Amino acid sequence: MTGEEIERLVGKLGLAEKVRLLTGATTWRTAAEPAIGLREMVMSDGPAGVRGESWDERSTSLLLPSASALAALWDDALVERIGGLLAGEARRKGVHVVLAPTLNLHRTPLGGRHFECFSEDPELTGRTGAALIRGIQAGGVAATAKHYVANDSETDRLTVDVRMSERALRELYLAPFEAAVDAGVRLVMAGYNAVDGATMTASALLTRPLKDEWGFEGVVVSDWGAVRDAGRSGASGLDLAMPGPESPWATGLARAVEAGEVPVEAVDDKVRRLLALAMATGALGDRAPGPRPRPVTVVPAAVRTLLRRTVAAGSVLLRNDGVLPLDATRLRTVAVIGAHAARPRAQGGGSAGVFPSAVVTPLDGIRARLRGRARVLHVPGPSAGAPPEPLDTALCRDPRSGVPGVLLRVLDASGAELYAEHRLTGRQLEPDLVPGARTVEISALLRPTTTGEWTFGVAGFGRMSLAVDGVALVDGDFPRTTDDPAVVHVDPPAVTGRLRLKDRRAVHVVARRELVPGCGRATVVTAAPPEPDAERAVADARRAADAADVAIVVVGTTEHSESEGRDREGLALDGAQDDLVRAVAGANPRTVVVVNSGGPVAMPWRDEAGAVLLTWFPGQEGGSGLADVLFGIAEPGGRLPTTWAAELADAPVTRTLPAGGRLEYDEGLHIGYRAWLREGREPAYWFGHGLGYTSWEYDAVDVPAGPGHGEPFTVRVRLRNTGTRPGREVVQVYLSAPESGVERPARWLAGHAAVHAEPGATAVAEVRVPARALRHWSPADHAWRTEPGRYLLHVGRSVGDERLTAVLVVPH
Repeated sequence: MTGEEIERLVGKLGLAEKVRLLTGATTWRTAAEPAIGLREMVMSDGPAGVRGESWDERSTSLLLPSASALAALWDDALVERIGGLLAGEARRKGVHVVLAPTLNLHRTPLGGRHFECFSEDPELTGRTGAALIRGIQAGGVAATAKHYVANDSETDRLTVDVRMSERALRELYLAPFEAAVDAGVRLVMAGYNAVDGATMTASALLTRPLKDEWGFEGVVVSDWGAVRDAGRSGASGLDLAMPGPESPWATGLARAVEAGEVPVEAVDDKVRRLLALAMATGALGDRAPGPRPRPVTVVPAAVRTLLRRTVAAGSVLLRNDGVLPLDATRLRTVAVIGAHAARPRAQGGGSAGVFPSAVVTPLDGIRARLRGRARVLHVPGPSAGAPPEPLDTALCRDPRSGVPGVLLRVLDASGAELYAEHRLTGRQLEPDLVPGARTVEISALLRPTTTGEWTFGVAGFGRMSLAVDGVALVDGDFPRTTDDPAVVHVDPPAVTGRLRLKDRRAVHVVARRELVPGCGRATVVTAAPPEPDAERAVADARRAADAADVAIVVVGTTEHSESEGRDREGLALDGAQDDLVRAVAGANPRTVVVVNSGGPVAMPWRDEAGAVLLTWFPGQEGGSGLADVLFGIAEPGGRLPTTWAAELADAPVTRTLPAGGRLEYDEGLHIGYRAWLREGREPAYWFGHGLGYTSWEYDAVDVPAGPGHGEPFTVRVRLRNTGTRPGREVVQVYLSAPESGVERPARWLAGHAAVHAEPGATAVAEVRVPARALRHWSPADHAWRTEPGRYLLHVGRSVGDERLTAVLVVPH
């Protein structure tokens, strides 16, 4: 369909029809218009998997490694293949638009949503995001670059007004979105926050640079509920208000047009863009209809293999004192220690969550690799400080059918049952609401795994109650205290009570919450056994480690410390996990610590462990990929996409708390490794750091004599595998401009490339440096400028591990 044909379709619509198309028809669907052959388009969250339109644990999805794990790949081709998996999942789920990737930066280590973002560096973020976009859209599904722009922390994210210099905005925070537009992204999502006083859904930045300067031809969609008014947002570059059908545009956009606040031409442009998106995704005209949902099937072996490979390729070996890889033939007893070994965090918390069909835990993966070879002993250790888990099939049965799971009921005002069904979990975010619904009830027969004081909880808003065998533990009114949709609809606060269970007979758990307008319907029922005595649990772990040939300790963050909707308060691991690692490492020098987190954590014991391996939130194949790395089947291929501090006090940029509604980015251009270099501080691990299972000698670097203005150039680096195993090396090229007449970072990433080589072999890395690496934004000219003169090229294994240098002269 041509532009002229789209123009003809726009001409068939009146103002009311146009406005209706520009507001969501439902939470996840756009409106259809049969008169012009327009069908609905379905959207879904997507950074770690495609959930689809509903929060239903019975509708499973592939669970991919977190975005921070994908950035750690430093491998565009592999990221593109992961994008292809997202596209395939979207088609299977009947989804036209995947709301990914997230292109906000790791400005501070305290950002609560690091796991959903790629990196602290705009170049690495832009390259990784562009690769994911290409992979998604090659499958006929639209990708969405979000959250435009400077939505880099969670504190007061709905209202925070971010203030920064024009250079920082252009060179850091807008740069990944420009890369996404260059990659052909079909949607850009405007965030909740404001920048320089203008909320993003009504910001001039949606027009310039996004549409006018970069030539973005797609749709600008609001984050869910981010549109505050009809007039200013309607006159801006925003094209689609989600969700619907209720929104300021649904009730006010037509009036704003009639009042002259929004030009008719602006509305027409929004409709053209929407129709072009529909045409591209198969929702318009005579082209075959877009994706239709298909039932869940067994995950194909090839897909599991790709996910497993991605876990290994993104795992970052931070330290290795000759312990890894392990030789399975020389092991008799392996102690696997830590609560995260059996119940890892496979994904982060918040709106992007999905329901995988199964998760391979670290314990599962290690046992599978050593089956028939060595004894694997699991010791949980002390509590990791995680909140109580929702009721599940492992502990609970439906009191009506006796089938593992829970009973979900919807009641009317008199308490009569309107609807009932068997479900698999006590976390019900979208229970079906039939006419007359007043109360949601979740009940189960829970069989305790141990005696003692259990903690039971119910999460939601409004009047709630919770009873166990008739004993009331919660009963009261709990009003909504936030407007954040991630809290209201996905992660409502829990109210807990405790009850001592004297034996292991099943107890009847019944929780209810009344439905209150504006408070959502999410209802979560949780239960947790008594926490073990920390000193005794650590002592048990120490004994197990002392008796084992090798000890593998798995530690990590919890939903309390890393989740959408709130920033972190510190970098320390929850509970007694640090004590656990120190005790195990003291008992066995062959201790491997596996870190299960989406972003930086403090590791005060890092030099005491034999090896430290970071696996991020690895998705459903995490345990299998981990075992491949531990036992040398695969090399740990990851490199850090973010600098890790030894402790929070060392980090140069930490502020996430607005003052008077404003969050000043006073650090300007200097975030991440740039700030560390500027301050002259030494982190625990630099941006780009990561060890493999071989060693490399960097021999020479070849730099072009003088690149032309606005032209990319290629740096060639010769290096040699000096180890005993085949390996992959990520060659990183950084630039500095010590003689510059303008403020510059001490060093900035210009490009990277990977090489593979057999032992003793030489390889040449060809690192393409884009023209943008040499340019800077001129606030005086409001334009990009390339400064002529002398630059230094720094080649190495990380920003802090320089192996070669060279001079680059940019001619006048």
